[in-house]
Amino acid sequence: MNWIEVLVEGASDAPTVKEVLERKFNLVEGRHFRIHPHKGKGSLPLNPLSRPELKHQGLLDQLPAKLRGFGKSLPEDAMVLVVIDTDDQPCKELLAGLKRMLDALPVKPTVMFRLAVEETESWFIADIDAIQKAYPGQLKKKNVLKNIKPDAIVGASEKLAEALGFNLKIVAGPTKFQWATRIAPHLNLDNPASPSFKKLIDGIEKALKQ
Repeated sequence: MNWIEVLVEGASDAPTVKEVLERKFNLVEGRHFRIHPHKGKGSLPLNPLSRPELKHQGLLDQLPAKLRGFGKSLPEDAMVLVVIDTDDQPCKELLAGLKRMLDALPVKPTVMFRLAVEETESWFIADIDAIQKAYPGQLKKKNVLKNIKPDAIVGASEKLAEALGFNLKIVAGPTKFQWATRIAPHLNLDNPASPSFKKLIDGIEKALKQ
């Protein structure tokens, strides 16, 4: 693959994916990939061939239309990487819906779906060393994270906020973006603790060899 179009839910998801592509695989934004943040997750439309409503700007709202467009415009050596939070939805259920949507498209690009189980902050709380390096001396409640199994559905954002001493009331887009920009550069990309993060990295590595 020589080009990757990356679709993510929001701006706070972009720094981590960018870090993987640049630090792990030596790719250059604008030359090898482009990241498209959206306004949240949204939901898949009932008719994947319909035009998305302008008021619906979530990733899943826009996904069928964007994949139709990429299917017509992207060359064969390009792919679309879609990174989605599972939230509390079972992975198999979410992936099945995505596959049904993709199968319904008349023209489709090469697509890789990758899930962040429960959310991208789950990747952070699985790597306590990265958090400590990003926030030296600020990990006030390390024990909050110590016994959490990687990718467990625990409210990752809230757990990270509690561990760092952030006010839970301000855990929104700007705070999550700050976490991502500070923590992502320190994440262990060679041996990630989060299974879903490892699956993202392994999938990209395999695709780039094709």
